[in-house]
Amino acid sequence: MACPYNRDPGKTITNEKVKIMAKIAILSDSHDNIAVLERVLQAANEAGATTLLHCGDLCAPFMLNLLGERFAGPIHVVFGNNDGDGRLLQTVAARHPQITLHGIYTEFASGGRQIAMIHYPEPALRIAQSGHFDLVCYGHDHTRRLEPIGAGWLLNPGELLGMKSTPSWALYDTAKGAVEVREV
Repeated sequence: MACPYNRDPGKTITNEKVKIMAKIAILSDSHDNIAVLERVLQAANEAGATTLLHCGDLCAPFMLNLLGERFAGPIHVVFGNNDGDGRLLQTVAARHPQITLHGIYTEFASGGRQIAMIHYPEPALRIAQSGHFDLVCYGHDHTRRLEPIGAGWLLNPGELLGMKSTPSWALYDTAKGAVEVREV
């Protein structure tokens, strides 16, 4: 079931004469579910995603390797409470130049939008309430959430694990400010 939302219908952010557009795939809480991650990576690529965010709990380093092998664009990852073997995660990330491991929190710009990522819901809410971001992403509680806060979005794309609900992920269109949550 898709849940489309659009903050700025018809608005395109431009940088001089060149349109800045990006489609960002947002994932969380994969917990070593290889089969679902493979399907989501295929769907993200087919949807035209140019950047991928993972909000933590990949778990084993082989999941990070799968991201690097199956997604060519920039990949941003924050750590969750179940991500083990940080040294091996760093080693795997070093083999894929498009992967950036940010630790527990990051903020960056993509497609002309300000984005923040953290694994935990409570600080994510406070970060979104700051009003400094167009999109704040988190995971941890395995519960889908898409809520407008000020001029931005607070997003938990749901889980890839499939423990609490049907696995899901999200696609953020930076040109439109639109978020769509997609079930696997």
